[in-house]
Amino acid sequence: MARITIEDCLDNVNNRFTLIHMVARRVRQLRKGSEPTISSKNRDIVLSLREIAEGNITIQTEEEARLLNESKKDILPELTETTFPVEDLL
Repeated sequence: MARITIEDCLDNVNNRFTLIHMVARRVRQLRKGSEPTISSKNRDIVLSLREIAEGNITIQTEEEARLLNESKKDILPELTETTFPVEDLL
């Protein structure tokens, strides 16, 4: 497999500092059991770089995170309305 370089990743990430944070976070995720998005027999750090270079791992902006949290809040009331107290099931 070809070598992965920082420059390969910088096509998808705007600066080196952000890239380092992304790689570190992704390595922690992989070590805690997250599934890799690509198949590779490389170490976690190289695997993370490859995932970022391919565009499989992206950064979530604060605005995207806020919108995602709001959409989850909209779904939760629907879910709680369809749940039943345990006493009703006995």
